Amino acid sequence: MAATANKTDFHGMDLLAQRRRSQFYRNIVSYFILTIVAIVFIMPLVYTVSTSLKYPADAKSPSLDIVKNFIPSTVIKPWWYNYFGKAEMKLPNLDYDGAFYAGGSVSLFNIKGGPKLPNFGAYYINSVIVSLSVMIIQMITCSLAAYAFARLRWPGRDTVFLGYLGTMMVPGQVTMIPVFILFKNLGLVDTYFALILPGAFSAYGTFMLRQYFMSIPAALEEAAVIDGANRMQILIQIIIPLSKTALATLAILSFLWTWNDFMWPMIVINTDALKTLPIGLQAFNSQYTADFHLIMAASLIVLVPVIVVFIFGQKYITKGIMMTGIK
Repeated sequence: MAATANKTDFHGMDLLAQRRRSQFYRNIVSYFILTIVAIVFIMPLVYTVSTSLKYPADAKSPSLDIVKNFIPSTVIKPWWYNYFGKAEMKLPNLDYDGAFYAGGSVSLFNIKGGPKLPNFGAYYINSVIVSLSVMIIQMITCSLAAYAFARLRWPGRDTVFLGYLGTMMVPGQVTMIPVFILFKNLGLVDTYFALILPGAFSAYGTFMLRQYFMSIPAALEEAAVIDGANRMQILIQIIIPLSKTALATLAILSFLWTWNDFMWPMIVINTDALKTLPIGLQAFNSQYTADFHLIMAASLIVLVPVIVVFIFGQKYITKGIMMTGIK
């Protein structure tokens, strides 16, 4: 009996060792694949940073050596010049294009560098104003509409809500031309209103907040009604504070969507002083040449608010995803 038990234990230990070895090999393969995928995704960012630190001549004449493309042999001095340089600075090695960069006017925020350089500072301010405006207005309108659909009882509420959701099924390209004609007739083309008003209402944001509002216990509202609170007080003092996660998620999504929007601003904005960053990046391209070092530097500057918003809002998005599984 003892010999049989020892044999069984040995066999079990052998199976456990085999499973551990098999799991170890699977982990190695998984980590190797994930490492390759991570490198593939991070290489464009590395190339962007590298090109933004190059001289114009190096950026326009990429080397056949892959390593030199990602690691510049000569970093521009000072390294922040492509981002915030001044016109009086002289750049070396520009004989092939010396007249074009007379005075070294090649930095993003060198507004007085001549007609070649776009007004990047104005583009940045426009994007901040438009994105923040759309975010704030959308949170207000979506909160009011979501509360009306979730808590108020009125004839045809569900039918109107289904019709409201139906607008999400219509591609934006279908309504773009009619909205443009409407704005043109109202005299709002080429203004801030043309950039802000189309994003002031969101069917998706209303739907998301409505579902979240419905998960809040109705007993809280009943207690507030007994205390004499009206509907607006209930929304502001009870519903909104309990919906910070959903509101933060909506704010992040609306900000990022507006910040990266390209098509609509391209259609309604003609004045250079009103252009946003996605359109402004195109200004560094011309018919015959492109300032790659400035494009990459501008791309990194444009990326900064997105990274900041993601860092501070990641916990809210994660919490919102976790809350979707709670009944």
